[in-house]
Amino acid sequence: MSLKLKYRVGTKITFEAAHYLPMYSGECRRLHGHTYTVIVEVEGKPKNGMVLDFKTLRQKIKGIISNLDHYDLNTMIDYPTAENIATWIFKRLKEELPDLYKVRVYEGLNNYAEVYRDS
Repeated sequence: MSLKLKYRVGTKITFEAAHYLPMYSGECRRLHGHTYTVIVEVEGKPKNGMVLDFKTLRQKIKGIISNLDHYDLNTMIDYPTAENIATWIFKRLKEELPDLYKVRVYEGLNNYAEVYRDS
């Protein structure tokens, strides 16, 4: 019996940003900030032992995240919920990483949303 293996590699990066949710009825209606953690996974077949060099992966993510770090996310993303932030990052990274599988965005330590390719 032969094994069919799938490979995914990933990394995480943090950034700081502010946002507000004007249609929300709670505290998040007001401008406030978070530490966001972004986890990105790429799926593929290893070439020369690697799916993707971690350094290359981090550089591509940093190129996208630099547009969000220390900004008011409402100026860049329509209604910047964690789900919409993950989608915004996914769409831009997909152009750089055709084998992109998943983007997970943590808002603070415990809460996250993720978007992933339907395989």
